[in-house]
Amino acid sequence: MTLAAGRPYLAIPGPSVIPDRVLRAMHRGSPNIYEGPLIEMVAGLMPDLRMLAGTTGHVAIYIGNGHAGWEAANANLFNRGDRALVLAVGQFGLSWANSARAMGVEVEVIDFGKSTPVDFGRVEAALRADPGHRIKAVLTTHVDTASSIKTDIPALRAAMDAAGHSALLAVDCIASLGCDEFHMDDWGVDVMVSACQKGLMTPPGLAFVWFSEAARLRCGRSDLATPYWAWGPRAEPEEFWQLWDGTAPTSHLYGLREALDMIAEEGLSQVWARHHTLARTVWAAFDAWGAGNPAIAMNVADPAHRGWSVTAARLGAPHATRLRDWCEKQAGVTLGIGLGMAPSTDPAYHGFLRVGHMGHVNAHMTLGALAVMEAGMIALDIPHGEGALAAAARVIGTAA
Repeated sequence: MTLAAGRPYLAIPGPSVIPDRVLRAMHRGSPNIYEGPLIEMVAGLMPDLRMLAGTTGHVAIYIGNGHAGWEAANANLFNRGDRALVLAVGQFGLSWANSARAMGVEVEVIDFGKSTPVDFGRVEAALRADPGHRIKAVLTTHVDTASSIKTDIPALRAAMDAAGHSALLAVDCIASLGCDEFHMDDWGVDVMVSACQKGLMTPPGLAFVWFSEAARLRCGRSDLATPYWAWGPRAEPEEFWQLWDGTAPTSHLYGLREALDMIAEEGLSQVWARHHTLARTVWAAFDAWGAGNPAIAMNVADPAHRGWSVTAARLGAPHATRLRDWCEKQAGVTLGIGLGMAPSTDPAYHGFLRVGHMGHVNAHMTLGALAVMEAGMIALDIPHGEGALAAAARVIGTAA
């Protein structure tokens, strides 16, 4: 018997649940792309996107996913042969490094593993070892979507300043924007990358690059910035079409407008607080489950280094894959795969999963997903500790 009939719940770390308001906003015919309401609406998106990122700088929108955002940042930051220092705390740091390397950038990676945060002393030492300042930019993830490790961006900026290095700081906020607190200008970030399909609650299709005036001045002559990827015309267009280097992604723009309105109505600080509370709810359940089975644990031991949008965890092979299959087929809840933790051909791959709690998600959705997971552990006879649902409910019940 299956109990999966009804509305399914996608508890993966993106694409996230799309609100009905966003879907309704997107469900319209093609508008006039030369004048009128669309042009007026888009003009209002830019200040809201700056507010969301915490910057007074520039913003460029690209038709694409998060990988397109990386390529846009790479194309404008670097010339062929320039050097980047990439700080990797999971699969997506390594993937951004590969993206830059494939475009002709010389990449040095400091790999901190899959479950430990950035060691800022090592970063400072690496920059001090570059007295000629060949490193043009430091690239890092704010929250790595695979490992769920959060990087302390102010501490990273402080390490760069302590080294006296001129490198620009570029941060991937794809998994954190609209979920985790972020202040681009106050934290000394020069370039920020994100996409619409996670905290911004819009179907995949838009990527964003914010960049400071200092970055614009220093990176204005990149030989990688082809007409499509060049951020200058997008940030300061003379005509509307230059925002996209062609036809506007009209339906996505209407959806994004609605999503930004929803964030504004709730209040950005409240959005951050909601995500933090729901994250702690998931963590409380895993702590209880792991008390009865040491094979169950979150990937990141210290809560200070965990992102608020996704929780990476292990259950021991093959139980994570078994549980994911049961939850989706028997109860209508889809959990994320343990991306980057082991090759898919390795039996260990089946011991990892991720729970997404980003974007359009609330208490009953999170508590429901956890209850389904516990039901699956019972059904599959996976050993686990008691009291997880009570612990999760306690976090919700005592939230200020």
